[in-house]
Amino acid sequence: MAGHSQFKNIMHRKGAQDAKRAKLFAKLAREITVAAKSGMPDPRQNPRLRNAMINARHENMPNDRINKALLKATSNDDNTHYDEMRYEGIANNGVFLIIETLTDNKNRTASEIRTILNKNGGILGETGSASFNFDKIGEVKYDSQNISKEKFFDFSIDKNALDVIDDGAYIISTCNPENFSNFRDDLELEFGEPKKSELVWKAKNPIKLEPDIEKKVLSFIDLLEENDDIQRVFSNVSLNRDLEE
Repeated sequence: MAGHSQFKNIMHRKGAQDAKRAKLFAKLAREITVAAKSGMPDPRQNPRLRNAMINARHENMPNDRINKALLKATSNDDNTHYDEMRYEGIANNGVFLIIETLTDNKNRTASEIRTILNKNGGILGETGSASFNFDKIGEVKYDSQNISKEKFFDFSIDKNALDVIDDGAYIISTCNPENFSNFRDDLELEFGEPKKSELVWKAKNPIKLEPDIEKKVLSFIDLLEENDDIQRVFSNVSLNRDLEE
């Protein structure tokens, strides 16, 4: 019975991971489609599309799924219009949230976000109620083992990087959002395609939470990220890496 129970637990975890990955691929595909519709459907001429494809490959999204998302953008069969909306949330314990969405129904999305926040001790704030705690920056990430850190640091500084962060497995260069596409392209010409590149909301003053409170906050954020319309969620919580999952 013990072995059977362990098998069931493993299959349950695998099923949950597969479902999470399928949802992630759907969101990456939506970003690719929207990016392709926003400009040329050629990543060489469309910086946003190129970025979306880089990030899809980073998540091991199959090429056929990427190509299908590109085809959807140029197909006359799909007339769905997505709006890019940013919502700001305020939760307990000094937690602030930036919630980025791509939605074909703004009223539905706002209602669903408000419901999740309200059920977890948070509120949906007005524009600026949370974002004043964040800076928007560009991040370009490479595997630390595949790059000369000294050369990467010097090159990034020459290209007016805001900061270079050695995060163990990765080395990350940051820049002003206005210069993001050119900055990423310069790094790519010198060091090859990055592992990941994106515009992010970085907390100005990250906060530490007690482990039990942090677990609740992460579960709360997971609920938001499970929503099909929500692309990304940023918080001002500084995660405890030693926290057991």
